[in-house]
Amino acid sequence: MSLPGHLYELQQLDSELQKNRQLTDEITHQLNENSALVTAESELASQKQQLIEWKREQKNTEWELEDQQEKLSQVNNKLYGGAVQNPKELVNLKREAENLKGKLGAKEDELLELMSRVEGMEARVKISSGEFKELKQEWQQKQEALAQRKMETETVLSNLSKNRQELAQQISPAILNLYEHIKLTKGQAIAKVAQGKCQGCYITLPTSQWQKAKAGDLVQCSSCTRILYVE
Repeated sequence: MSLPGHLYELQQLDSELQKNRQLTDEITHQLNENSALVTAESELASQKQQLIEWKREQKNTEWELEDQQEKLSQVNNKLYGGAVQNPKELVNLKREAENLKGKLGAKEDELLELMSRVEGMEARVKISSGEFKELKQEWQQKQEALAQRKMETETVLSNLSKNRQELAQQISPAILNLYEHIKLTKGQAIAKVAQGKCQGCYITLPTSQWQKAKAGDLVQCSSCTRILYVE
């Protein structure tokens, strides 16, 4: 194989290495990406905490309601038990009973509202728990698939790097330095010649130039300085 042929093969290997390195970086990023899972877990934890607070508030309201009922029962016992005969005291007891009934009604409404909230949040927590479990299973499966793919890509990278090293050893350091310099400035160091034109800059080459390239000589395009390669 001619020197331009070796360099063209080296360029092909470098292109494959770059693609597989980018793929490895992308897979690594995806392996570290768990924002959706973290968000779902945080939302579930927030719902559970809210449920705990509302249940605590419900329990306190139930105790307050029992206390109000006990107070009303005591007042009613005094009011209708016959022990109190004083009209003024009976009027005051009746007012107190009415006041307690009003507070009792408000507390019952408050309790019903809390019970409704708790019931609704329990349903939401159940749904969110199921969704989180499913999302976590999907994430774990994806992680396993990505880990396997990363391992395969790293194996490809290792083989490509080995092949490149073996090929580079067949090329002199000076030519390798020229190749790397052109690649750094132009993106691709080797350009094919097709129909007498450099495929790097699409300029028509002098006949003598592409004929030398066809013969296997190391020739650079007079326009873009890429090394010419004729299959």
